[in-house]
Amino acid sequence: MKTFFNIALIITSIATIVLVVLQNRGVGMGSIAGGSDPSTIFTQRRGVEKVIFNLTMVFSILLVVLVILSILLFN
Repeated sequence: MKTFFNIALIITSIATIVLVVLQNRGVGMGSIAGGSDPSTIFTQRRGVEKVIFNLTMVFSILLVVLVILSILLFN
């Protein structure tokens, strides 16, 4: 069972990283450093961007749940 949790944690972690990187693909270097274009602050997500955002949220929550369960069950 511990092996299952380790594999699930690895897969979920990699998926979360990939999804976050996909979200930031269109962001310029100025936005990464804290500056941003005022016109892009309040945009609504549509299409693929919305799907990637929702998947990021699901995988992030799943990652947190798996980490908490792993700590509670195996320590």
